[in-house]
Amino acid sequence: MGASPRTVPRVLRPGDRVAVVAPSSPVPAERLAGGVALLKSWGLDVVVGRHVGRTAHEGMLAGTDYERAADLQEAWTDSSISAVCCARGGYGAGRLLDHLDWESLAQASPKVLLGSSDVTALHEAWARLGVATVFGPMPATELLGEAPPNPDSAGALQAMLFDGQPADLQTTDVIAEPAGVQTEIEAPLVGGTLSLLAASIGTEFTVPADGAIVFLEDVGEVPYRIDRLLTQLRLAGWFAGARAIVVGSLFECGDPAALRGVLTDRLGDLGIPVLAGLEVGHGAVQRSLLLGGVARLDPGTGTLTVSGLETARS
Repeated sequence: MGASPRTVPRVLRPGDRVAVVAPSSPVPAERLAGGVALLKSWGLDVVVGRHVGRTAHEGMLAGTDYERAADLQEAWTDSSISAVCCARGGYGAGRLLDHLDWESLAQASPKVLLGSSDVTALHEAWARLGVATVFGPMPATELLGEAPPNPDSAGALQAMLFDGQPADLQTTDVIAEPAGVQTEIEAPLVGGTLSLLAASIGTEFTVPADGAIVFLEDVGEVPYRIDRLLTQLRLAGWFAGARAIVVGSLFECGDPAALRGVLTDRLGDLGIPVLAGLEVGHGAVQRSLLLGGVARLDPGTGTLTVSGLETARS
């Protein structure tokens, strides 16, 4: 079954209530305060999940699985909430998936789910709800939670959330350019953080790349581990039917030349365009992408455009 576009949540308006939850690792209090202040400066009414600030599992998780799942469940099913912002990544979001009431989540009206890194586990799971989600910077991280926030990252996120502005991004490196594939490719966008995508293989939450443009990024994975993760996805047949692959930041992942060699070796023979250098993911600047949105890739110019949030007012 190939990928298909999902329901796109509406843009936010000043005065909308948004919830900040912590599905993964413990949240630094100062960064959380800074991120909440930024969201409030955009005119949003911010509520923080009841259990944010807790720790569990010897400090590895931001509360027990039950506590973290409860905050996420309550925020998504609360009709007064217009967006659910994950405070940070780290580890633990995947542990929540069998603690959620998927029937009640499916009955809730679509809204924005924002997060990246470990939140890839939720982006993949939210595909079963048929809702597009925002892969972007999170409130309790260095980019948004420290003063001053990174202007490029914050500005791009604000433009997407409030104006529905599509992401218009440029790749900088051609890994594979199959002969005859020069026309624009239009397809749903899937993907996220590579290690989380590989971790979902064999579960009911895997989102197939068939018929889609695939986005990949990661942090702290040295070249041989990037090779291993890509090999796992290849052996699982995950790339079958993909239309193209775009690679964002591979931050603190080792020697760039070695990484490029791995990408060429593991992705270059798939018979589809593979381009790298997107300013998305971990790194000094993080642009925002709508996973499940419609993406258009021009292999000739290396330009990727991804649709934004719904701007129609109800």
